[in-house]
Amino acid sequence: MQIKAKQIAQLINGSIVGDPEVVIHGPSKIEEAQKGTITFLANPKYKEYLYTTEASIVLVDKTLQTERQVTPTLIQVDNVYLALSTLMELFGSKISIHSGIALTSIVDISAKIGKHTHIDDYVIIKPDVTIGNNTKIYGHVFIGDKVTIGDDVILYPGVKIYHNCKIGNRCVIHANTVIGSDGFGFAKDENGNYKKIPQTGNVVIEDDVEIGSNTVIDRASIGSTVISQGVKLDNLIQVAHNVHIGNRTAIAAQTGIAGSTTIGEDCIIGGQVGIVGHIQIADGAMIQAQSGIGSSVRSPKSKLYGTPAIEYSNYLKSYAHFRNLPDIVHQLRSLEKKVNELENNKTE
Repeated sequence: MQIKAKQIAQLINGSIVGDPEVVIHGPSKIEEAQKGTITFLANPKYKEYLYTTEASIVLVDKTLQTERQVTPTLIQVDNVYLALSTLMELFGSKISIHSGIALTSIVDISAKIGKHTHIDDYVIIKPDVTIGNNTKIYGHVFIGDKVTIGDDVILYPGVKIYHNCKIGNRCVIHANTVIGSDGFGFAKDENGNYKKIPQTGNVVIEDDVEIGSNTVIDRASIGSTVISQGVKLDNLIQVAHNVHIGNRTAIAAQTGIAGSTTIGEDCIIGGQVGIVGHIQIADGAMIQAQSGIGSSVRSPKSKLYGTPAIEYSNYLKSYAHFRNLPDIVHQLRSLEKKVNELENNKTE
């Protein structure tokens, strides 16, 4: 497709500095851009590329100040990433999907399928499933008994949804994610052998949730594991049984959350964070990547880092001392030696 700068500016509510008639056909990275493409500048460390890029159009923040002449047309916006999100929908490529219900799919006669919903090849839909309108289900998806799926949902290839789970409206679940697998529940018998505790609950995923590839969300032992409205989960995340994640919380890849933990609203959790079970994390908490959370976080908007995690600024101060620990130990030993020498001189 081709689109002019003035059309883009209108779409994203931006202001043009330069030629409004310049035409682009696609996006590019600012350091690799070619003529006829659009790029963006959101991180100040890439600012030098603004003066050398060959892109025809660059999205920039309204507060950006240029120090010398810029060749491309600039489109100034309030929020570069938000504007970019809107713009990229024009250029985004989609996986092709069978129109209607593919002949190779297996859909139980009792399943209720909404209007304009597409079911691709080799999908399996079990009894008493309900699927809303305008939903896309890609190949090799498995949907278990009595699952409920809302409107405008996208299930990418290989997603598995176990029985009785509920998926809200406008959710996106990426390839090979598993929803509703058994929670990790076992008890030892009198002989020391593990006996499985039946996991009788389900998973409830509310509206506008997006879940990355290869993430696993376990069903509750009793009740529901709940992923609340607007939550964003990255790839390779483990959510254990009976966890509750609050509205609009975002969690990066390889994080593991143990059972019966409650995470508040609007939290931001970095990659490879480990969270123990049966604790509460307050609203707005920010947890740095690779941190370990071993106890409840009671204060809203806490910033935590480290294992076990402590307050973020305290961690940075502590780490600054830790890096200098060999020198500090050397100084302490030198001082100890001098003190001992002074003490010996006093006794002589």
